[in-house]
Amino acid sequence: MDRFADPTDISEAILHAPGWARVGITAPSPRLREQAATELARAVAARLDGHSFAVEDGRQFSFEL
Repeated sequence: MDRFADPTDISEAILHAPGWARVGITAPSPRLREQAATELARAVAARLDGHSFAVEDGRQFSFEL
């Protein structure tokens, strides 16, 4: 079994995951929480594997300053 990456790498991956997934894990709907958790896990795994998981959508605002 492989070890997890450094916690700093994981936190960076979480912060770069789609915003709806980060917010969605707190949703009152169990189905939405599951979908959001799956999306968040995909984003973290992709980032830790060295892939960009950014989905460019012109309708979504960026939280970057």
